[in-house]
Amino acid sequence: MKRPTSITKLGLSLAAWTLMAGCAVGPDYHRPEATTIPPAYANATNGWKVAQPQGQLSKGNWWEVFGDPELSGLESQAAAANQQLKVAVAQFAEARATMDVARAGLFPNVGGGFSATRQRVSPNAPLTTTGQPIGQPSTFNDFTVPLDLSYEVDLWGRVRRSVESARAQARASADDLEAIKLTIQAEVALDYFTLRALDSEQAVLRSSVKVFNTSYDLTVDRRNGGVATDLDVAEAKTVLKTTQAQIPAVALQRAQLEHALALLVGQPAATFRIPERSLSAAPPLIASGLPSELLERRPDISAAERRMASANAGIGVAKAAFFPTVQLNGLTGLESVNAGTLFNWSSRMWAVGPNLTLPIFEGGRLRAGLRLAKATYEEMVASYRQSVLTAFSEVEDNLAAQSFLASQYDAQSDALIAARKQLEIANNRYRDGLATYLDVATAESTELNIEFSTVQLRGQQLVASVTLVKSLGGGWQESKQQ
Repeated sequence: MKRPTSITKLGLSLAAWTLMAGCAVGPDYHRPEATTIPPAYANATNGWKVAQPQGQLSKGNWWEVFGDPELSGLESQAAAANQQLKVAVAQFAEARATMDVARAGLFPNVGGGFSATRQRVSPNAPLTTTGQPIGQPSTFNDFTVPLDLSYEVDLWGRVRRSVESARAQARASADDLEAIKLTIQAEVALDYFTLRALDSEQAVLRSSVKVFNTSYDLTVDRRNGGVATDLDVAEAKTVLKTTQAQIPAVALQRAQLEHALALLVGQPAATFRIPERSLSAAPPLIASGLPSELLERRPDISAAERRMASANAGIGVAKAAFFPTVQLNGLTGLESVNAGTLFNWSSRMWAVGPNLTLPIFEGGRLRAGLRLAKATYEEMVASYRQSVLTAFSEVEDNLAAQSFLASQYDAQSDALIAARKQLEIANNRYRDGLATYLDVATAESTELNIEFSTVQLRGQQLVASVTLVKSLGGGWQESKQQ
């Protein structure tokens, strides 16, 4: 039986090291409890289950539920040209590249090259590579075609934990991208509906100015006829001018929102225009009994969970630094002092062997690195739990807003009907000489304020609907009864 050669022994040793590389120091990731989860939303009928991060799922064109083609057009423009979104896309590409860099550590590094040198060895060197006696100079050529191989045997899982951490960071970056998309989509819808509410306010003011101007002219005519007094004329003019003064203020707010929308859709504010149009459609009703899976789709929660997993893997990387690093090195190729014989079989050369590095004294750097990794993980856990609590709070706020604003709008609409009737009666009494213009002015101001508030409430309802969709992580659908 043949005795094993040195190469055979080395191969067996490498195989043993490879088998040992199956372990990885550091804790395996297990998602911690998020926080105390209520069994349901307030007024909700659906229960909750343990969440799985799904922030990367498509949210769909959720804005189409509002049935506004102009809004859909603005959303498309923002998706194509928003510069903040382009930054997020680039950051996601960076994270994926970082993950690929870390994953490359799982494979051997192989490199080749070519070198040609002519050198002179000092006669005072203790040894010479050409066999010349000591004390005599030596000049020669050296042609080399090397092929290098190096591979870190991942005995303690340092490379695998690094890949695990980088992969979780890449997934968090994907969630960040979805979060920015959702934020931009919601901001476009919020600014758009706020702008349309201002258009409605302007329409109310302009209509009121026409009515008040007619009343003013009528009062002047009545004063000239000796029926009305100068006080009546002053009161009519006050109501008219006060209403006219509100139009520029609303126009300024509209211009600012138009400029904000221009920025969101990636266009210059100087050339971007949205034609005026009052609000027409009622906000969609979103059922309060929403399934718990929708919170899973919130990309900020998903990103926080991914970063928690990345920090957990970072603990393993920090622990692996305490253990020896084993590097396998190999070299083969051709070398000759003569270019003509470089590619001869006799010019071949090779070398192979392991390299072991063991940390002995690091001045506390490794222990500090481990403490840093553990503290980072605890930070990510707290951040994850805070994200969940924030999500619950936002959903509850917007569900309440949807309910209470609807009730307020109904009551305000009834009040507007009553105010218009009051104004009609006051005008009739004034024409019949049964009341002063003060009664008319009071009724006009009341009617204008209530109509103004009604228009604002409609805009607030639409804004609350958009904010609720955003707080739920995007589009929604009602759960089917099982």
